[in-house]
Amino acid sequence: MGFLAFLILGLIAGAIAKLILPGKQGGGWLITLLLGVVGAILGGWLGSVLFGVGLEEFWDLSTWLLAIGGAIIVLLIYGLITRGSRKAA
Repeated sequence: MGFLAFLILGLIAGAIAKLILPGKQGGGWLITLLLGVVGAILGGWLGSVLFGVGLEEFWDLSTWLLAIGGAIIVLLIYGLITRGSRKAA
């Protein structure tokens, strides 16, 4: 998968993860892009380790599910880290 396709996948996966998770997460589209790309990398790695499936094709359902799952994990971790900073402000 090309670099631009991976960025698009990360942006969309991050946005879908924000829609799936309840509550109000901070951050704009740049944070969504970064968390989505990190989540896609994490999802691809977990998929290859656990299931032997990676981020191969852009239009493959397993690619999208792994990227969205990884983005949800990263978004949950991001929420735990930034929760304390929002309460202090």
